[in-house]
Amino acid sequence: MVLDRLRRGAFARDPKKIPDGLWEKCPGCQKTVFKRLVEERLDTCPECNYHFKMGARRRIATLIDDGTWQEWDAEMSSADPLGFVDSRPYPERIAQQQAKTGLKDAVLTGRGRLSGIDVALGVMDFNFNGGSMGSVVGEKIARLFERARELRIPAIVVSASGGARMQEGVVSLMQMAKTSAAAARLREARVPFISVLTNPTMAGVMASFASLGDIIVAEPKAMIGFTGARVIQETIKQELPEGFQTSEFLLAHGQIDLIVARQDLKAELARLLAYLKPAPSARGAHA
Repeated sequence: MVLDRLRRGAFARDPKKIPDGLWEKCPGCQKTVFKRLVEERLDTCPECNYHFKMGARRRIATLIDDGTWQEWDAEMSSADPLGFVDSRPYPERIAQQQAKTGLKDAVLTGRGRLSGIDVALGVMDFNFNGGSMGSVVGEKIARLFERARELRIPAIVVSASGGARMQEGVVSLMQMAKTSAAAARLREARVPFISVLTNPTMAGVMASFASLGDIIVAEPKAMIGFTGARVIQETIKQELPEGFQTSEFLLAHGQIDLIVARQDLKAELARLLAYLKPAPSARGAHA
């Protein structure tokens, strides 16, 4: 109703009065929606609930209690191990991404309280070079798991990534093994890890730590997989099923555990964490 009144109002009668940035087109339903309503719904469409991409800092603000966030490894930035040049030198590309996003790399990690529960949280940002995982992302995720293990607090990672970072070559591929090993040590210590998959979570990230959560949660209609559907279809020479690589398809086939709308994510994570309290350490058990 609000949208209808706005469309019929003064702005509709006189297009010259429409301020820039007031409306945006939803990629899901293709309707023009009021941007303020999208923002109020945590960057989701008021017409079809399409989940727009959300930056890491805003995501943290929606999950972590006010005044409790402590960032880890804030100054860590990519080196140039291969001296890589594509359309521009890799250091220039990183500097451009840093200026555009205000981030040092494609993930923020830290500690905070989620509905009063102490957690180690990592949030990837697709706006930084497609959320690609290079040496910095891999190191920060691995450190997050190690700190969660030492502190005996649950780990949560919200993924949004196109995969490994090509400009770092085999160094980026090594991060798959490193993060997976750190996740395994966390599981051996019986400290919970919840993996949250958003649109998109693909390739090397999905093929490593993102698929290793004790519970795997996804946002609605997120694209999740190892490689693109077109590549798979051309390789196997078969038509792929409808909805292939969506979170709904993965839920139906047992690869993820829950689909949770963004507006409900904090409450659902708090509910899950209440069930998944870390087991006491061996030292604590004998104390």
